[in-house]
Amino acid sequence: MHYVILGTAGHIDHGKSALVKALTGIDPDRLKEEKERGITIDIGFADLAYPDGLTVGIIDVPGHERLVRNMLAGAGGIDIVILVIAADEGIMPQSREHLSICNLLKIKSGLIVITKADLVEDDWIKLVSEEVKDFVKGTFLEGAYIIPVSSKTGKNIELLKEKIRDVALTVKPKLTKGLFRLPIDRVFTLKGFGTVVTGTAISGSISVDDPVEVLPANINSKVRGLHSHGKSIKTAYAGQRVAINVSGVEKESLKRGDVVVVPGRFSPAKAVDAKIELLEDAPVLKNRSLVHFHSGTSEMIARVILYNLEEIKPGEGCYCQLRLHEPVIVMSGDRYIIRRFSPVETIGGGEILDAHPGRRKKAEGIEDLKILELGTLEEKIGVKIKKAGINGMPVTTLEGWINADVPAIQDAVKALEQKGVIVQHENILIHSVAVNSIRAGIDKILNAFHK
Repeated sequence: MHYVILGTAGHIDHGKSALVKALTGIDPDRLKEEKERGITIDIGFADLAYPDGLTVGIIDVPGHERLVRNMLAGAGGIDIVILVIAADEGIMPQSREHLSICNLLKIKSGLIVITKADLVEDDWIKLVSEEVKDFVKGTFLEGAYIIPVSSKTGKNIELLKEKIRDVALTVKPKLTKGLFRLPIDRVFTLKGFGTVVTGTAISGSISVDDPVEVLPANINSKVRGLHSHGKSIKTAYAGQRVAINVSGVEKESLKRGDVVVVPGRFSPAKAVDAKIELLEDAPVLKNRSLVHFHSGTSEMIARVILYNLEEIKPGEGCYCQLRLHEPVIVMSGDRYIIRRFSPVETIGGGEILDAHPGRRKKAEGIEDLKILELGTLEEKIGVKIKKAGINGMPVTTLEGWINADVPAIQDAVKALEQKGVIVQHENILIHSVAVNSIRAGIDKILNAFHK
């Protein structure tokens, strides 16, 4: 089975939800207020199943500028984006903001859909298409299919389904052999079942009766049942939309932003080292500025501590530490978005390089961060274990630190051991620099004793 998540993006009232309904027959607007007002307020869900076993989970996001925080809660697990632009309005502010967010999240694949094609002449659609081509230049959507559709008449809906399938089959599979992680985007109760959490499984797999931990809520539970796209399943895999019936947990103790994980491998972070990039049209970001931090489905206030700079200019980037006002579950390699503290608008984002950084000397720290950004998995692990010093790092902690398949991490550790870069003692990994330091300390004590 091949699982892919598709997300909509675009301005309010450009027909995202109507398009999802035309594609799937499912109305993603589930809230009473959404039905009454005719707009999407929170993320909604649907699925598109193909005869060959391909299943595309669809996340429909709100388009209103005040609801971008809800859009971000749905965007983290997306593989493919459909940028929706209404034929009668063209490119609008949230068309731009949503595309910027998708770029910052490093989404690689997508399609462009011009909706409401029944409202305008063909010549107008051609003009809008040319405008859109210019708009997406330099982004991951440059050269993407542009398909005019009408959700009302059904024009080109079948063609769009075909193109979605073509793009979905090119998507690189998620980390099925990584540790299981599911950022929660909804929590509710079902009569006779109890508490249910939903989200997109971003790595690993999980089965019925498996133990789980919910962090940073610090709740231990067991998987009572699993559902995906309306069907009961025994095992859920990375890339699937999943509903998990958790045993013995009250709904009130969980919230969007919590993460369901394998027990004993993850610890919440209050600071992360990261690469930060500002959008071309963002304001200057000064050192120690407060921002809204978004990663996965979590959102919180953070302070940006720039390394070796007092400010970043629009379109520029640097290394930084983000000091978070609340604990968060993230891994090295995860993407994040920052929004201006006030007025709230998307200004940049980047990659988390170290989820538990500790203190760094400036020169040494920058060199370490370069490796954590650009190095091989083996090099990144070497830097992290060296940073752990004489205390070393448990193998299980390492597996919960970096976003990679567990066998790949184990192979990298083995290679580092064979090269003499690290040693392993009772599942604790220690860098050769720390080992030599310990030996030198012992020699010094012995020499002093024998004098």
